[in-house]
Amino acid sequence: MQESNYTRRRDQLTTYFDETAANAWRALTSNNPVSRVRETVRAGRDEMRTTLLDWLPPDLSGTTLLDAGCGTGSLSIDAARRGARVIAIDVAGSLVEIAEKRAAREGVLGAIEFRVGDMLAESPAEVDFVVAMDSLIHYNVNDVQAVIAGFVSRARHSVLFTSAPWTPPLAMMHFVGRLIPHRHHRAPSIEPIKVGELMATLDENHRQDGWRAARTRRIRSGFYFSQAVELTQC
Repeated sequence: MQESNYTRRRDQLTTYFDETAANAWRALTSNNPVSRVRETVRAGRDEMRTTLLDWLPPDLSGTTLLDAGCGTGSLSIDAARRGARVIAIDVAGSLVEIAEKRAAREGVLGAIEFRVGDMLAESPAEVDFVVAMDSLIHYNVNDVQAVIAGFVSRARHSVLFTSAPWTPPLAMMHFVGRLIPHRHHRAPSIEPIKVGELMATLDENHRQDGWRAARTRRIRSGFYFSQAVELTQC
């Protein structure tokens, strides 16, 4: 991983979510009314979260799960309800604070250990499952591969993550976005990735360690566009 690129992007995300987007994400991930555009994003995120949870065992009792980039805690709470001991990490302390309050209201706070910081640096050495929902979509393909390698070294059973799938329109939007000077209030750009090529590379890189690229599913709902990928032990 090119530390400077990864660190720069991580720090941009920290600033954006802590200083600009916390209230928007609080609303988006709640049941409160939002705009029609955000309704489509909410629906897409709900479908993606359901997909990732469906790829895990229905009974997670006795297992540990790393929620890498937990945001406001929806996936962590659902996993805890199914019996997992969850380590939930996010770079944005404001989002973690929201997640902790929601977990307490849902009665599962004791099953979730919340941490603020880097998804790898703050994660435990070994867990059963790793889930990174929409927390890698702002990183380039080299950084994504490096982060996934870190996840694989920690996971006993499976690693689930999402990426922004490369399409010509999305690639053009990304190119144009890079021409606009960065403002502190703007979200860092999404990095489109050719998912098929990424899966083939991950499969090749980690098969000797007993891993394979398994399922994938693309979800689009209005302005939400993301692709789930599963790596499992062979």
